Amino acid sequence: MTDAVAEPVAVAGPPPVSSSRSALSSRAAVVVFLCFAFAYFFSALVRGVTATLAPQFSAEIGLGAGDLGLLAGAYFIGFAAMQLPLGRALDRFGPRRVLVAFIAVAVIGCTAFALARSFVGLTLARALIGMGVSACLMAPMTLFRHRFGDAAQMRANSWMLMTGSLGMLASTLPVQWLLPLLGWRGLFWGLAVSFATAMVMIAWWVPRDAVTPTVASTVATEQAAGYGAVFRHPSFLRFAPMGFFHYGGLVAVQSLWAGPWLSQVCGYTPAQTALGLFAINLSMLAAFSLWGVLVPRLYARGWTAQRLIARGVPLSLLLLAMAVALGHRATAWAWALFCVSSTVVSLSQPAIGQAFAHSSAGRALSAYNLIIFLGIFVLQWGIGLAVDGLRAVGWSTESSFQGAFALMTAGCLFSYVWFLRLDDSAQPAQTSRRESTVDNR
Repeated sequence: MTDAVAEPVAVAGPPPVSSSRSALSSRAAVVVFLCFAFAYFFSALVRGVTATLAPQFSAEIGLGAGDLGLLAGAYFIGFAAMQLPLGRALDRFGPRRVLVAFIAVAVIGCTAFALARSFVGLTLARALIGMGVSACLMAPMTLFRHRFGDAAQMRANSWMLMTGSLGMLASTLPVQWLLPLLGWRGLFWGLAVSFATAMVMIAWWVPRDAVTPTVASTVATEQAAGYGAVFRHPSFLRFAPMGFFHYGGLVAVQSLWAGPWLSQVCGYTPAQTALGLFAINLSMLAAFSLWGVLVPRLYARGWTAQRLIARGVPLSLLLLAMAVALGHRATAWAWALFCVSSTVVSLSQPAIGQAFAHSSAGRALSAYNLIIFLGIFVLQWGIGLAVDGLRAVGWSTESSFQGAFALMTAGCLFSYVWFLRLDDSAQPAQTSRRESTVDNR
């Protein structure tokens, strides 16, 4: 993301551009990335904070495992509900305008969460937050698809996910340290202010996407046909189960169930749980940072996303099965290994974007994100229901968690077998050298 192939665009304000594939200078590309990263940092923090706040919610409101799963999952169902409308909006109006509008909803959601007095109020507010932040990754990825070369897209995607890991990291020990000073309500007031700041940054520094009449006509024609072509695409079909089970399972563990496993299965105190989550998210941060460095080099040597995923997922499956089998001995180190090894599935997102033309990239990425977040919601809530159900029939806490996670393991294994067996004959929609505004070096 350090080289450009056209004239610089000033970044003192939101400069107009002639099409969705106009040039960004090196400086403008960095500034745009940082604006997007600021917003995505807080979207990841608010996503993962439920795991850290779970003891407070359980003590103050009396939430059980199923309630915690529903509260955490409300974010993801709100997020998922917006993905198809989001994809259409990104292709029609461009990333900047769409992201500013969506983040405004997140500001309202965080304010409502801080004011909520009941479980229902908290759940509805959290769903509103999920709706608001649902564009925080898809808008940047759509812009990257428009303006960056293939390897640069992979790198920018990995570094955005690294920023998300930093946000998840901040949702652990730093949040635990702030709770005595702010309380969880004060924390959400602070998040509302942070999202409002992100809106200003994006509105001021991210360039406008003034789509030409030709591009607008193409988008309108494709949108009239709906999402059918996206959902039938060979690449989409190949990755969809893996997005649901494995990618969804990774985020479900990272953003919620690693915490209850450490506290209820391993017997960790709240402080020890926060420290364990901090270690897990620190390892994720390092993994995504490393992917950002390695992916362009691997890509240049013929290591496509499909090839990397085919080679990397078996290790992740093995580590997940090991953690389940170890039970209370699977402390933070075991879940850190699983999460780090599972980061390889994140390469599926830019791979999906590259398989589609610029004019439909927003819909393709958002449709795939819908699959991922439906998986997160189902697995977060489903694991909680399975734990409560197994306890109700007499299983111990440890055995209940093992049984629930064994079901997730089976789903991940199925998705990998599907990935290997399904033919992915579609070639990525290559970006021409003229269209690619940031090269791959």
